[in-house]
Amino acid sequence: MRAEVGIGATGRLLVPIGPVEAALMTKRALFDHEKLDVYRQSVQFARWVTELLEEGSLGGCKSSAVKHLEDSSRSILNNIAEGNGKRSLRDRCRFFDIARGSALECAASLDVLVARQQLDEDRAEGGKALLVRIVSMLVKLVDKLLGPEQFG
Repeated sequence: MRAEVGIGATGRLLVPIGPVEAALMTKRALFDHEKLDVYRQSVQFARWVTELLEEGSLGGCKSSAVKHLEDSSRSILNNIAEGNGKRSLRDRCRFFDIARGSALECAASLDVLVARQQLDEDRAEGGKALLVRIVSMLVKLVDKLLGPEQFG
């Protein structure tokens, strides 16, 4: 749910809202992992991958790098969600570490596609910028849960 910026029919100011705010306004239940910024950023990356696969040169591409990109982008989300449901901090962080690895695999898949000239380098940079943020957030999350220098 995203409201447009502007004035609504009732004369009230409409501003963009995110999924957490939308859920609070509609009283929709949220899972704990849906409240994590890193999970929401990962959803945004998954959307970016979907758009990439549905457009242009990658639309019909059957490259193993494309399949790996698609699988790894789902793996980021799955591991954040599953990890956040673990009771043990060590288990939780292990899944966050796996999600971080999946994000790095996505970056490598984008590099492969650029090297094979199946993807424009500028287009890949947009996805890699999201991935850098996701990896950074996962590292900071684990540091917060286990303490600095405990990642991996």
